Amino acid sequence: MLFDIYGRFQLEVLREQGNWVVYRRAPGTRARCAQVVIPSEVDGLEIATYLDDIFHELAGPGGEVRPVPRSDGGVAAHGER
Repeated sequence: MLFDIYGRFQLEVLREQGNWVVYRRAPGTRARCAQVVIPSEVDGLEIATYLDDIFHELAGPGGEVRPVPRSDGGVAAHGER
């Protein structure tokens, strides 16, 4: 699942071996973001809200954490890629 964090940067969240793993995305790169830990019990549909709770101090007026649609038009959930 890919998320836009207030238009500042993107995070990719994947389910790996039962845990959520967070990567910071930039054009042509992806790096593990070990500073962001999402508890494994957080449901895939709640990740945007969880990320908003973590990064809310970066938000400007009207800013939000938004899921980035997949190329097929859908939004991956529950750890789908």
